[in-house]
Amino acid sequence: MSKKQMSKDYKIEPQSSTPKLDTSSWPLLLKNFDSLQIRTGHYTPIPSGCSPLKRPIKEYLQSGVLNLDKPANPSSHEVVAWIRRILRVEKTGHSGTLDPKVTGCLIVCIDRGTRLVKSQQGAGKEYVAIVRLHDAIEGEVKLARAIETLTGALFQRPPLISAVKRQLRIRTIYESKLIEYDNDRHLGVFWVSCEAGTYIRTLCVHLGLLLGTGGHMQELRRVRSGILGEADNMVTMHDVLDAQYQLDTHKDESYLRRIIFPLEKLLTTYKRVVVKDSAVNAICYGAMLMIPGLLRYSDGIELNEVVVLMTTKGEAIALGIAQMTTAVMATCDHGVVAKIKRVVMERDTYPRRWGLGPMAQKKKSMISKGELDKHGRPNDKTPKSFIEQFKPVKAGEAAPAAESSEDEPEKKKSKKEGKEGKTPKKDKKEKKVKSEKKTKKRKKDDSD
Repeated sequence: MSKKQMSKDYKIEPQSSTPKLDTSSWPLLLKNFDSLQIRTGHYTPIPSGCSPLKRPIKEYLQSGVLNLDKPANPSSHEVVAWIRRILRVEKTGHSGTLDPKVTGCLIVCIDRGTRLVKSQQGAGKEYVAIVRLHDAIEGEVKLARAIETLTGALFQRPPLISAVKRQLRIRTIYESKLIEYDNDRHLGVFWVSCEAGTYIRTLCVHLGLLLGTGGHMQELRRVRSGILGEADNMVTMHDVLDAQYQLDTHKDESYLRRIIFPLEKLLTTYKRVVVKDSAVNAICYGAMLMIPGLLRYSDGIELNEVVVLMTTKGEAIALGIAQMTTAVMATCDHGVVAKIKRVVMERDTYPRRWGLGPMAQKKKSMISKGELDKHGRPNDKTPKSFIEQFKPVKAGEAAPAAESSEDEPEKKKSKKEGKEGKTPKKDKKEKKVKSEKKTKKRKKDDSD
């Protein structure tokens, strides 16, 4: 050891730039964190919350998502109810109904994860289907051509037995291709990428009509639902049962953590906005994200685009609707960054940090003295100096606007006075007289 120390000088060499942080292997929402645009690096870390992967097992379950391989015969509703009973949780929801005979990818959200069900139900789906034609066709090429023809926007009416109202609607087929065709048994296997709510059963009937032979769906499997597919740690009902047994009997939570994802897994495709720890709880209570609470943000954010608001530890706080583009976030020094669409995080996970500024403290003391009302609005005892600080009207150009704004309340008052002049009894009498006149007119018209 001493020879190594003597052979080389150990010191921190001066560098012209900070070495780049490699975050390509970081989990979930923190992946490629270094590629986000930096608004500021200054914030006070709060020792609350934790990485989604290190949550205690109870919290981990409550904000979990399962990529389930649905078995044939039970309905989606039954499967979700069984999982709720096995895991002993309050709520479960799924990413889109599969018919009883259909197998494959069913995303099951648990407790807090159910807040993201709506976004997953509207996501695109992929299926592998077997179609049985009622007669022989010339060859495989004809079927492949027919499948390619049925792409783009298509009219569909749901089948007789379906979970939705039977009315004509338009659904989009993004891509489809023939995998295999058996000419002897008239069976074709094809893959489809489509919009949520597309009925593959109806598509198979349309294929039969297009070929002139008739046809129906023999078998169906969903291979992808939104972001999760067959290769993304798909688990069976037996896995869920075994994992819960392992936890109950051996207190081993590793199996359960392996089959359940944190809900942040579903949000990795959204553009990210990183929020300061002090602003997190305010957002959980529904406050809009303002510029002072912004730390980092993704490239290419457009106006009214849905973004995910996240903490510095990689937890999802909420889904928001962007009120600024990336360029505006970089240059603007005040304003609303995003409005809240759906809050995901539980309230009071982080401590409350609003109402601690100098102005807020001043208002609190004035409310206690009775100089402001309980809502913080001026009253008779409010000092003039305080009211003048917050006068919305400025001298010069804004003066005429002030005059017009003063006139408006007078007009409103006169309207109110006019309305108050009429008594409710008179109004009722007038209405009765009018209705009687109308009925008399109708009777005369009928007699004529």
